[in-house]
Amino acid sequence: MDASFLRMRRLRQTSALRSLVRETHLEPSQLVYPLFLCPGEGVRREIGSMPGVFNLSLEEAEKEAEEAARLGLGGLLLFGLPESKDEEGSGAWAEDGIVQRGLRALKANSALRELVMIADVCLCEYTSHGHCGVLHSVDGEQHVHNDRSLLPLARTAVSLAKAGADVVAPSDMMDGRVAAIRRALDAAGREHTPILSYAAKFASAFYGPFREAADSAPQFGDRRAYQMDGANLREAMREIEGDLQEGADMILMKPAMPYADVIRAARDRFDVPLGAYQVSGEYAMLQAAFARGWLEPDRAILESLVGLRRAGAGFLVTYFAKRAAMLLR
Repeated sequence: MDASFLRMRRLRQTSALRSLVRETHLEPSQLVYPLFLCPGEGVRREIGSMPGVFNLSLEEAEKEAEEAARLGLGGLLLFGLPESKDEEGSGAWAEDGIVQRGLRALKANSALRELVMIADVCLCEYTSHGHCGVLHSVDGEQHVHNDRSLLPLARTAVSLAKAGADVVAPSDMMDGRVAAIRRALDAAGREHTPILSYAAKFASAFYGPFREAADSAPQFGDRRAYQMDGANLREAMREIEGDLQEGADMILMKPAMPYADVIRAARDRFDVPLGAYQVSGEYAMLQAAFARGWLEPDRAILESLVGLRRAGAGFLVTYFAKRAAMLLR
């Protein structure tokens, strides 16, 4: 055999050598941990389809946040389950809303200063009908009215920024919402609050467990009229470009693993901070495989996250954030 053939294995012999030449790195500071805030005291209610993920009352959420800070995570993404819902979703922008109260409590905790507090901006958790915007009737059928939804979304973003959100993250997929939110933030003296836009959010089967977690399933129809068709890569690039032109500072791709090609295309085209959301369905199917002994959990968790980093995501929203951070120590 010719001894001059390429020996790629030379650089794989030891853990130290593999680490030295590793191209893609995963750090706890690149991970964002979602939290679901709910009313009550002492509430730590596990979500059936998401083992290890909980609806948390505010003092329980603060404990989770303190652990996240100790582990060196980059931030938290906050969702809320209100005490009551209405047609307009007014709890989303209420001064005493569940996320607003949570933000004030978390920002008052000096142990959490290094965590970036990101607040999701949407109406679906707060509307009685479960859709992401305001409804109107057309020929006897209910539809989400894009333009009438912009004001409540902007009010929600301002309310969350005033409560202490470091970043607001609109996930509703209404056209023009980034511009509306940017104008409202600037008018409210919050011109330094960044917008993390879910610019490429696809209508996906992988959101199923989240709807249990956030109690946000639509009461009729679905969200395909405003979330993206999963077959459209070029359209995703137009969505991102439009949101950046409207004033978005960062972009979030959702879901992550089935859309790694979209993450790569966006990374190659846009020179802005870009994250990926490893969504509830991705988490749930991995947990199901772990429970059956089909996958080795620690390796699979890190491999799934490194793969998203390799695809081009600079930061990752994941329910595995705490466990991954422990493994990376």
